[in-house]
Amino acid sequence: MIHVGQSSSLSLTASPLPRRGKHKIFIGMAPGVGKTYRMLEEGQQLKQEGFDVVIGLLETHSREETAQKAIGLEQVPLKTMTWQGRSLLEMDTGAILARSPQLALVDELAHTNIPGSDREKRYQDVELILGAGIDVYSTLNIQHLESLNDLVHKISGVVVRERVPDRLLDDADEVIVIDITPETLQERLQEGKIYAPDKINQALQNFFKRQNLVALRELALREVANNIEENSRHDQQTNHCAIHERVLVCISTYPNSIQLLRRGGRIASQMNGRLFVLFVAPTNQFLSKLEALHVETCQHLTQEFEGEFIRQESDDVVGAIAQVAVNYRITQIVLGESRRSRWHLLVKGSIVQKLMRCLPSVDLHIIANG
Repeated sequence: MIHVGQSSSLSLTASPLPRRGKHKIFIGMAPGVGKTYRMLEEGQQLKQEGFDVVIGLLETHSREETAQKAIGLEQVPLKTMTWQGRSLLEMDTGAILARSPQLALVDELAHTNIPGSDREKRYQDVELILGAGIDVYSTLNIQHLESLNDLVHKISGVVVRERVPDRLLDDADEVIVIDITPETLQERLQEGKIYAPDKINQALQNFFKRQNLVALRELALREVANNIEENSRHDQQTNHCAIHERVLVCISTYPNSIQLLRRGGRIASQMNGRLFVLFVAPTNQFLSKLEALHVETCQHLTQEFEGEFIRQESDDVVGAIAQVAVNYRITQIVLGESRRSRWHLLVKGSIVQKLMRCLPSVDLHIIANG
């Protein structure tokens, strides 16, 4: 994540451009979930490990716990700017670049800079810092993403003025969702840990209404999950992590496959995942009329569960399952135990071990009959 730079010997050749810094974003559904606290916590841990960590910009919003967590971290001095006759403090990007730490902590990524600043938005300052080879940890609320502006307005009735382009999330090296329940967040608000006492009731009646928080929480989790899964499609490695659960039910021509499929459908529903059903047919072997009818029934049942039915011809059952699991990014496999079918080998022989070796990141469910 954080790479320690190594000194190099003098060379007559031109110096290579610095590597781009790594960007880690802590994102949440609303103010007060703990994004800044978590960012500072990780910064403190890295400092203890010997990394050069500074605070580029910190907004504690008078939260004592957050301010306490920043103690001991170097703060790059802010610069004073004058606007409409007032002196205001802003992050000094030039000073951060001159200081050249390994990691800079920058709060509130969506902030709009004071008029007259070199750059309009704080995220543009962050991109400049990253371009200089400095790693950045930053914080962001989900409602500040540009593409979600209309949806957030529909959910909460609030028009978010400060927004960032979605590419920031796409380009980030790591995105951490700071997630708490709406009830916990409301409790923190009522305890005065988010806003001043005179703003609490107004917040509870508006943005911090439970139904708003429930919708924003779901939005944050879904947006980040979709973002990571979309990025994984471009990953050429076979061993990657899928975010949404994908359940593969392996059926045979025996009647107990109906119960197995229903069990798999329930598992997929409980996990809020996608259902896939696989039937591996032996090559050059015709199914009887009764077997063909059974497979067709399983296919119809799969459609009722809003799943996807997959039919493969192969004499290598394990190989077919493994290939489908990789191609469809399966996270859970459901198999049935039967003493009367070739699926019996999956629970009595070494085939389960072979599947476990082929698919170390996939969970196997062996369902007993009865």
